Amino acid sequence: MTELGHFAAFLALAFALASGVSGLSGRREAAASFILGSCAAMSLAFLTLVYAFARSDFSVALVANHSHTLKPMIYKLAGTWGNHEGSMALWCLVMVGFGAAGAVRLRTGRAAFEARALGVQGLLAAGSLAYLLFASSPFTRLADPPLQGASLNPLLQDPALALHPPMLYLGYVGYSFVFALAAAGLIEGRIDRTWARSARNWAMAAFVPLTAGILLGSIWAYYELGWGGWWFWDPVENASLMPWLIGAALMHSLIVTEKRGSFAVWTALLAVLAFLFSILGAFLVRSGILTSVHAFAVDPTRGLVLLIGLLVYGGAALALFAWQAPRLKGGPPWQAISREGALMGNNLVFTVATATVLLGTLFPLIAEGFGRQMSVGEPYFQLTFTPIMLAALIALPLVQAWAWGRARLDGAWKWLAGLAVLTGLFWLLGIGPLDIPLGAGFGVALGLWLVASSLVELKRRAIRLERIFRLPARVWGMSLAHLGLGLFVIGAVVETSQRYETTLDLAIGEQAQVAGWSVSLEDMRLIEGPNWEAQRADLVISRGDSQVTLQPEKRFYPAARMPTTETAIHKTGTGDFYAALGDRRRVDGELRWTFRAYYNPMIDMLFAGVIVMTLGGLVAVAGRRRRKAVADETSKAAALPAE
Repeated sequence: MTELGHFAAFLALAFALASGVSGLSGRREAAASFILGSCAAMSLAFLTLVYAFARSDFSVALVANHSHTLKPMIYKLAGTWGNHEGSMALWCLVMVGFGAAGAVRLRTGRAAFEARALGVQGLLAAGSLAYLLFASSPFTRLADPPLQGASLNPLLQDPALALHPPMLYLGYVGYSFVFALAAAGLIEGRIDRTWARSARNWAMAAFVPLTAGILLGSIWAYYELGWGGWWFWDPVENASLMPWLIGAALMHSLIVTEKRGSFAVWTALLAVLAFLFSILGAFLVRSGILTSVHAFAVDPTRGLVLLIGLLVYGGAALALFAWQAPRLKGGPPWQAISREGALMGNNLVFTVATATVLLGTLFPLIAEGFGRQMSVGEPYFQLTFTPIMLAALIALPLVQAWAWGRARLDGAWKWLAGLAVLTGLFWLLGIGPLDIPLGAGFGVALGLWLVASSLVELKRRAIRLERIFRLPARVWGMSLAHLGLGLFVIGAVVETSQRYETTLDLAIGEQAQVAGWSVSLEDMRLIEGPNWEAQRADLVISRGDSQVTLQPEKRFYPAARMPTTETAIHKTGTGDFYAALGDRRRVDGELRWTFRAYYNPMIDMLFAGVIVMTLGGLVAVAGRRRRKAVADETSKAAALPAE
């Protein structure tokens, strides 16, 4: 089976190259057939890897290094992509999958444009498949297979991390097809409303799973790492955030190009940058140049190959843009005080925010190149990224309220006055009963303002309340996305400013106080799991009439020879009581255990906000596909001869 998969992967490479050549020569049907063949071949290749992991075939080096017979089946299967080689196989599968989807669903009426887009996607897939097969093959066999595998990294043996890479890759690689559309449009010299209408569908199809993937990674880090937070400005987290920020700018820019025909050059550039930042993310995760709990440790040779690929793709893309951008039509003129102006301001803010994250992520490498050791942590991002994003958040309601072409300022003053009133109210409450900093008061007011603006926009578009559920799906999608963003801001501000954390040093039977909770260590015992052993604590926490037993664990995986922290979390409805078990030590002849204890208020609202944002994107995608299907049926009916 593995040899069949290896052969199928080479076949996928041949088909991808053929699709690239056919597409760039203008043969749309040939390019579509070849990319569909590449997708079928790569699907077979990937399924043989899944099969090898499912049956613990340790003659395959990848399985021997990343699986174990005692692992639960879900983690055996997740081991297929929970490593460098397997994740690159998944990357290639998703890339040819998007090409195949484009072959079936890309119908713009411009055959030459579609052929070139499929051709560019075929060449991108060929490059990825070549790297997979010649520099990072997952099909390597062992002449002397071991009786047992080394197991998957215990940190990755988690349901959220089983789904996290596939969702991220749908986002990362989804931007490859947006890039292919941009390249085809640039070759033709036509980045117009028809192009934007099609590109927006594919950009949304990448943006939604990327958002979901980042959410899953954040949730995993929250309850698995034992650090008590939901975002750590880790280099790999930043690697996924940067294409998300550029993708958000691209989505807003595509709206202008689709509706007004403007921003053609800018939109094309953002489409190019979205994919380049996705490739940069892959390079940072797999090159080994940055240290992260998420990163795949690989040898420098592979990192060099990835860097060369990034430079080749990036250089070719930017050269194409520089060559063809002067030919693009600019569309009708627009003014700063208009929806176009507000959206351009929004785009610039997102772009500057991306540059800020990029600088903070790469600066340690730059400093090391000059012989200095420096680190960039949360203080840098709080001082730079947060103020920049505040400008984007304030601009959102103005974007919704302003008209195309030219807008009136009186509407903006009303919205800003509403924000000022809310801010003043929360400052008074913060000084009084809420006891929160002034900055946090402004953040909560801003979040509520975003929530209110999204609801007001729904009401404004419906005109009458009874018509609100008949609004187009794109309106609901936009409103839900902005509503979710407001909920996220409220949760993030409250959790960050009001979080309580402490270290406890307890003996059995001893009590302590944490954020109004009484905490007592009742018992410590050893337990065994399917492929791990653990020390488990029984922590009884109580407040008023409420009493709960938490059971944080310290696990050890013998096959991987690696410990992990399994946190215990009690949800109160308004926040989380969070406990992580630390080390054991003996003090004056008495055994004591260290715990990290946190109270994280409104953390669920933070995660719920991102879920609502993702739901908004799904609603928008479903609505656009439904409208396209209806339009296609209408055009077919109109083409039928009259009886």
